[in-house]
Amino acid sequence: MKLKQGSFLWYLYLDKIYCLLSVRNIKALLEYFQVLDVHKSHTLNDVVFYHFLHHVTDLNKHQIMKVFDMLDWDATGEIGFDEFYMLVCILLSHENHLEEQFIYRHSRAVFELLDKDGKLKLSQFEAFQFLFNFRNQEMKQIFKNFDITGDECLNYKEFKLFSIFCLDKHQERQKSERGKHLLLKQKNLFERWREQHRAKK
Repeated sequence: MKLKQGSFLWYLYLDKIYCLLSVRNIKALLEYFQVLDVHKSHTLNDVVFYHFLHHVTDLNKHQIMKVFDMLDWDATGEIGFDEFYMLVCILLSHENHLEEQFIYRHSRAVFELLDKDGKLKLSQFEAFQFLFNFRNQEMKQIFKNFDITGDECLNYKEFKLFSIFCLDKHQERQKSERGKHLLLKQKNLFERWREQHRAKK
């Protein structure tokens, strides 16, 4: 999934630690939501929601309607600003490669979004892997590792352990990338020094 360049969401800033928007960005997002709310009902119906997500992402119709059903907690056929805000934070975390950080920081909200009946099944998690950038094989391994009770479901405690694992994995990747960047920088400095040394000879 990708955000389309030049869309409104492209200009919002997501805090990299807490994965939340600033007050200024929330105010701008609320005004944008009010523009989308053509019926002035303080909600978005499935048609408006579809056109919004189709405009700002590369998700297909099936994926967009899955996301709508996930966010429509009370099955009213509409979503309010709270759900819209949550969706925007998920989209921005995906765009900024902060999916693991987001799941860790908002594990309860993510669990409740994905969970329909008190225990998170693999099929429910797999259905939304495009939102959190998980590969299918990776998903099955995650469930195998964190399904401590062996009932092929994750309860919230198991999911919380998974979110901690996600954060550790994210931090390890960042550390590795910083190390690679530092090595490349040192290599470039050495190459420059060697070139200058040769030029003096």
